[in-house]
Amino acid sequence: MTIDWGWFPDHQDDLVTLTLDHLSTAVPAVLLGLLIALPLAVIAHRVRPLRGLLLGISNVLFTIPSIAIFVLLLPVTGLTRTTAVTGLTIYTLVVLLRNTVEGLDSVPAKVREASTAMGARPLRTLLTVELPLAFPVIMAGVRVATVMAISLVSVASYIGYGGLGQLFTDGFQRNYPTPVVAGVVLSLLLALVADAVLVTVQWLCTPWLRRRA
Repeated sequence: MTIDWGWFPDHQDDLVTLTLDHLSTAVPAVLLGLLIALPLAVIAHRVRPLRGLLLGISNVLFTIPSIAIFVLLLPVTGLTRTTAVTGLTIYTLVVLLRNTVEGLDSVPAKVREASTAMGARPLRTLLTVELPLAFPVIMAGVRVATVMAISLVSVASYIGYGGLGQLFTDGFQRNYPTPVVAGVVLSLLLALVADAVLVTVQWLCTPWLRRRA
């Protein structure tokens, strides 16, 4: 396989545009997934009969191939970025929902009881006690979901919103490996940088863990 190194400087602007396009599809999907997963996880945690149902539905959705999800969404949302973001959001929900439920489950019952004994209402206990203590487990899910979303954006090139995935399509169609290599390397770098950013955010938001360390 021969790499045409002269191709890179000639396509710098295109690479920047595609990278930003990649992020503009992956990041909203993770944020929407987290926005949906948090209330569902609280319900699954507190209403035990619904726990298995919610987790089961998310697992079933995860088994649907990504291209199939995009195809199913096309009649509703059309060839738009909404289709790509919606499909990726469905995939992130599995990881985010399960991790958030596990994070809430990991909070010791005595801590909740102490908060209640001090007069805190359930919502305040959730926001000031349970979610902060569950934060490391939730962030672990966010990291996995983010890396997964970044890797799956390329599949959305099928509907024209695949970001760096368009380099794969272009390279394969022309039997020209250079764009494919560029897409792979940039996707990997995006995933690594995103994970590093999330690790930093977690480190900044959990000073009690730093003190314990």
